Amino acid sequence: MNVQQRAGTQTAYPWGDDIGTNNSNCGECGSRWDNARTAPVGSFAANMFGLYDMVGNVWKWVEDCYHPNYDGAPIDGSAWTTACLDEHRGEVRGGSWAYVPVTLRSAYRFAVGTDYRSVDVGFRIGRTMVAP
Repeated sequence: MNVQQRAGTQTAYPWGDDIGTNNSNCGECGSRWDNARTAPVGSFAANMFGLYDMVGNVWKWVEDCYHPNYDGAPIDGSAWTTACLDEHRGEVRGGSWAYVPVTLRSAYRFAVGTDYRSVDVGFRIGRTMVAP
C-alpha cells in the first residue's frame, strides 16, 4: 500500500505507531464504545485527508477481491479485481469495535464471502474529486 493511500502516513495508524487511548473504536482502544457498538461518526480525529473513522468502528468492504499476499498487486493504487483467489470472496479492512488494535492497521485484511453480514461490517461511499 503506498503512502498516498494511507493519507500521507507511514505509521501503523493515522495518528502514529501506538494505538494510544481514545483514537478509535476497537476492542481495546480506550473509547466508551469499545467492545459494545459503533461510535457516532466523527467521534475521533480525522486523518490527514480529512476523513473520519477510517480505522475501527466497523470493518469496511473494499473493492479489491481477496488475495493471500500482494504478489502481482497493482502499484498505481487501483483496486485489485483480477486473478482473484476465489471469485466469490470479498475483502474487508480497518478493524471494528469488536476486534483488537492490530486489526486496525491498513495492511490487515481478511476474506469474507460475498453474502457475509455482521453488526460490525459496513462500507464507505466515495467518489473521485476533481481539483478546482
